Amino acid sequence: MDLIREGPNRYRLQRTAAMRVDGIVYLNRALLPLAYRDRSLEQLADAASLPGVVGPVCGMPDIHEGFGLPIGGVMASAKDGLISAGAVGMDINCGVRLLATGLPARKVEVPVLRQFITRIEEYVPTGVGKRGKQKEITGKVFEEAAHLGSQALVEAGFGRPDDVVNTEEEGCLAGADLGAVSDEAIKRGAVQLGTLGGGNHFIEVQVADEIYEPDVAEKFGLFEGQLLVMIHTGSRGFGHQICTDYSKSQLQAAKKYGIELPNRGLACAPVDSPEGRAYWAAMACAVNFAFANRQVIAHCVRRAFEDVFGLSSGKSGLKTVYDVAHNIAKWEEHGGRRVLVHRKGATRACPPGHPVNPQAYRSTGHPVLVPGSMGTASYVLTGAGKAAESFYSVNHGAGRTLSRSAASMSISKEEFARSMGDVLINTRNYRDFLDEAPAAYKDIDQVVETLAAIGMTRKVARLKPLAVIKGRD
Repeated sequence: MDLIREGPNRYRLQRTAAMRVDGIVYLNRALLPLAYRDRSLEQLADAASLPGVVGPVCGMPDIHEGFGLPIGGVMASAKDGLISAGAVGMDINCGVRLLATGLPARKVEVPVLRQFITRIEEYVPTGVGKRGKQKEITGKVFEEAAHLGSQALVEAGFGRPDDVVNTEEEGCLAGADLGAVSDEAIKRGAVQLGTLGGGNHFIEVQVADEIYEPDVAEKFGLFEGQLLVMIHTGSRGFGHQICTDYSKSQLQAAKKYGIELPNRGLACAPVDSPEGRAYWAAMACAVNFAFANRQVIAHCVRRAFEDVFGLSSGKSGLKTVYDVAHNIAKWEEHGGRRVLVHRKGATRACPPGHPVNPQAYRSTGHPVLVPGSMGTASYVLTGAGKAAESFYSVNHGAGRTLSRSAASMSISKEEFARSMGDVLINTRNYRDFLDEAPAAYKDIDQVVETLAAIGMTRKVARLKPLAVIKGRD
């Protein structure tokens, strides 16, 4: 696939005969060569070939090959178009929550920081297949979480009302129905609320080392030198099983409705078909579960903070700055038209004045949370007007350059240790996390600057890691 430069950091995907709409990819000159290393551009072209797609399909600066739609991909469909499990992804509503303390990071000594992450791990199980530790989360709470999202957990005593207000969709996607979810998915999800998982999921203690827009940062509750906690996880085995189930059933649905699939990963069904409505109902359950999962983890972080620092979370802050999804499909208004926006490894970024912003962020645009890789910076951004072209979507992170297996084979423990510097990590064996080493990812500074330079985002704050909690695969 060829890219045709159409301006700074903006490329058009050369149109093939099968493509129904244009493809746009946002890259700077440093990131451009990386786009040709895998099949991500081909996957983007495949998405542009589906019936009912509304152009353009978009590739973010962190684009890399995925299953069906590339990670870092955005695809919208019309009301009479399609919904695709593969265009949402396996980890439905993988997303990020940022908690802001009222403490300067310089006052937290290394032994206390180590004690803090150790105590968090006592409350939050990490790694694949782990079960939650919160005995108060009964089967009834799980069912309410699937239908009502983070609000259900606040009502169960895990958090406070402002957490919900500062969450995308107020922590609940409408239309969820556990009746559309398989028994296997329910079995997996019922025991996993309040767990982190493995892979690229993390809990990270950070410091705000640079503030770019002080007025906006102040409205977000951020200040230079501040201690923060970022939570990155999703719907765990629950969402994974839902995606697996519907990726299979949508292959049959596509055949039933005469939809020619460019690749199996883009299996889909008409939005308004029984199969399309069933996937929406199941996906919404996973979206709500993930919001609820981050709600429980935030509550556990607050408990650990109180234990270690001897301060109540009310006195120390630990306010939810925002909670945002980056694997999701949602009905939205764009250009006067109602469309179903699939974001896979992409984050919503609505500009100042947009009506979906929470009232507190109406004048600034909601916080856009972009985590980096282990040992590298994360960013708080806002959307800007030019992001309208991408359905107000931006990158969700740095984006991989090496597969997990390639990273594990090519990155040495010594290289990994050097790249982590003074950042604390919850393991004595670096080999556990070689596949998540910074060298396996693109340069987060380059990725963020790609969109900031062309007016699609504005940088508010840069966050530097101090300590990282990861789960083993």
